Amino acid sequence: MASVPIRTPGPLLSAAENVRGVKLAPALVNPRHPATVQRIVAAAESIFAERGLAGARTGAIARAARVNPALLYYYFESKEELHAYTLNVLVQQLHAKVSRGLEEPGSPRERLLRYVNSYFDFMAAHPNYPRLFERELIGGGPRLRGIVRGNFRPLQQRLAGTIREGIARGEFRRVDARQTILTIIAMTVFYFAAAPVVAELWRCEPLAPKRLAARRRAIVDFLEHGLFLPRSRQR
Repeated sequence: MASVPIRTPGPLLSAAENVRGVKLAPALVNPRHPATVQRIVAAAESIFAERGLAGARTGAIARAARVNPALLYYYFESKEELHAYTLNVLVQQLHAKVSRGLEEPGSPRERLLRYVNSYFDFMAAHPNYPRLFERELIGGGPRLRGIVRGNFRPLQQRLAGTIREGIARGEFRRVDARQTILTIIAMTVFYFAAAPVVAELWRCEPLAPKRLAARRRAIVDFLEHGLFLPRSRQR
């Protein structure tokens, strides 16, 4: 089976981001030891993805983060609060990373490729994310709606605009922008979500750098021949 390592996350949420549905304990607003909080969040990301909210144990998270269990409750009032914080950290990091690819100057083709590569880079850095988010999808509820409205909907609108612009400029085939977005996300995310199955099927480590590079090439190749028009490929 594919092993999913614990990886250090990027920047933590700030007090200003509390409006997105994450309650920040006073100790988290300006943590004295941010690296410790990052280790806790990285361990929580891995264990929540593997066991879910119900199956995860704070003691296991503390051991994986190499901290005293009491320190978890210094930063987070409950396991539920740690779970919400961890998921929101990941969602906001993803949103920020892929948004930059769409907002920087360039043709629709260039912007879309930047988006895809940024999305892939995030998944490679956080291979636990698909399973963690899938568990949230199954549960549904107000928090999921907040994530969609605050992060995914604005991103989907910009991405759809990029695709429609590419069609209007003769760079892309005429496609349904919304369906195309789902296809792009699915062919990127599914590989990481199905990594344990791929490991059994191919008898390999699907998250190894060589395998990830091959998967990235396959996604870009699909776009080159499935979406981009020939004259756009040659630019």
